[in-house]
Amino acid sequence: MKNVKISLAWQILIALILGIIVGSILHNQDESHEWLVSNILSPAGDIFIRLIKMIVVPIVISTLIVGIAGVGDAKKLGRIGLKTIIYFEVITTIAIVVGLTLANFFQPGHGIDMSTLTTVDISQYEKNTEHMQSGSHSLVATILSLIPSNVFSSMVNGDILPLIFFSVLFGLGLSSLPKATKEPFLKMFKAVSESMFKVTHMVMLYAPIGVFGLISVTVANFGFTSLLPLAKLVLLVYFALAFFAFVILGMVARLCNLRIWMLIRILKNELILAYSTASSETVLPRIIEKMEAYGAPKSIVSFVVPTGYSFNLDGSTLYQSITAIFIAQLYGIELSLGHEIILVLTLMVTSKGIAGVPGVSFLVLLATLGSVGLPLEGLAFIAGVDRILDMARTALNVVGNALAALVIAKWEHQFDCKKALAYEQELLSDKAKSAS
Repeated sequence: MKNVKISLAWQILIALILGIIVGSILHNQDESHEWLVSNILSPAGDIFIRLIKMIVVPIVISTLIVGIAGVGDAKKLGRIGLKTIIYFEVITTIAIVVGLTLANFFQPGHGIDMSTLTTVDISQYEKNTEHMQSGSHSLVATILSLIPSNVFSSMVNGDILPLIFFSVLFGLGLSSLPKATKEPFLKMFKAVSESMFKVTHMVMLYAPIGVFGLISVTVANFGFTSLLPLAKLVLLVYFALAFFAFVILGMVARLCNLRIWMLIRILKNELILAYSTASSETVLPRIIEKMEAYGAPKSIVSFVVPTGYSFNLDGSTLYQSITAIFIAQLYGIELSLGHEIILVLTLMVTSKGIAGVPGVSFLVLLATLGSVGLPLEGLAFIAGVDRILDMARTALNVVGNALAALVIAKWEHQFDCKKALAYEQELLSDKAKSAS
């Protein structure tokens, strides 16, 4: 009898289902619930997140330095950077407008009896957003945060944007050195990059256990009862995210002679993993690896993908705009066109420069609501379902950033179509083998 090999995607999917089942059972168990969550399930999930954080920094630094040194032209790099920022700003603005439009059309907050909603304590989030509401999270603050005062401190804290800034400058400096001087360093960083990708594959072996722990804790804490009164909001957010992925990003892909469905098939494992963990960091190394294998050059992928994790969060901005309108409708507050324009402009700033970790969109939303006079306590009603929404918007963030790398590569006429075709054929061949 043939040995049956279960793919990583199926392992994660099975772990997700088992986690939901175990979490549902534990939700109704008062005695064993707290002990199992604190001592077994939560640590199992935390181990996976820590493993991912462990490999993200060395991968970002090494791949960026090798990629930028390969470009060797500050003018060319500046052009790539400008195109990337323009693309990110256009796409995220479209996401905000799509979210506002759908929320105004479907009105998920109308007709809900607030007395039937379960509230969650959000005081910890409010404390973290005090400095953002006081204006420190402004465009100027975001620009200043790009420049590390101590690069080693940024490494310790896992601050990706300052590390990108440092790596770009280091790569440019390295590329200007004589060949005999820079070659040993390039070989070293290339070895580090390739080694870390091997480490990533090792870490992925633990992914199903991590997913099981993370999702079971979520379901055990909140259960499914909190979903019922907010079903309209959940369904609208999922519909909006799917609409944006297949229609908006699909159109962008088509304009660049790409296919969004093929990209989703390529990222199948990563999307399941990002959805399960609600963290885009968990798949960052594999996105870089796959987009390079699919035909985008290292110099573009290593810059666009990590930068996109702070500047191109399509799913997060889409969710934030829908939720803002939902809270206004919940309290019966009519927002004028002027208020909605202010909301768009505020989200365009506050959604930039944030990390790709669970719950960050919720944090940014708290800091945004005050700009149009919406009550912050309204978020206490949806905090219980935020994780369910976070999972879906994280998956869209992943698709958006992967597509961005391909679009910029096409824009720069550096996309390797032959490499992409060979990758697609290999993917189809692997699928045929597994089916047989």
